[in-house]
Amino acid sequence: MAPARCLPMFPLGTVLVPSAHLPLHIFELRYRALAQDCLAGDREFGVVLIERGSEVGGGDVRFGVGTVARIIQAVELPDGRWLLDSVGTERFRVQRWLEDDPYPRAEVERLAEEPTGPGAGDLRGDVERLLRHVLALQVELGFPAPAATIELDDDPAVAAYQAAVLSPLGPMDTQRLLEEPGAEGRLRLLAELLDDARDLLARRMSEG
Repeated sequence: MAPARCLPMFPLGTVLVPSAHLPLHIFELRYRALAQDCLAGDREFGVVLIERGSEVGGGDVRFGVGTVARIIQAVELPDGRWLLDSVGTERFRVQRWLEDDPYPRAEVERLAEEPTGPGAGDLRGDVERLLRHVLALQVELGFPAPAATIELDDDPAVAAYQAAVLSPLGPMDTQRLLEEPGAEGRLRLLAELLDDARDLLARRMSEG
């Protein structure tokens, strides 16, 4: 087992998955300190979903699986706020939460991915077809959505995370996807969730 790593942590009301971008507007003082320390170091911090509570002021309950975010662009505003653009890199599991002073921190371990099985390619195709159908229904219903002509990456592992970002999923379902140990399970769960979303949108269409 790899040794635990101490990471600055940013609990949020959304889920970050590997390869996805995360823009942040940093205004709370403790997270301004986090941004400054990250930029002075390896530019990385952890993102976890808040299970209960608020991301402002602390006192929240957090999920134990999250994603490492790497800052790729940072702008400090004249009043001390920060605008950050970061990208998810890899999953981790929290081993132990540390004190929240000066900002949330935790000891984490990297989560390895299960090897991709032979059925992942077919599952990737199923997810792409379902996603296109769901996005087309969203557009017909007047919901904001990406173009239904989207093409997922040929790599099933990358495609699973792309589909997670593009799909109309809530944070709890996205967290379930993040916690899946490999791409094949992630794609299988995505197919189930997208099938449910398609049925729901189709019913809305039929109801006018």
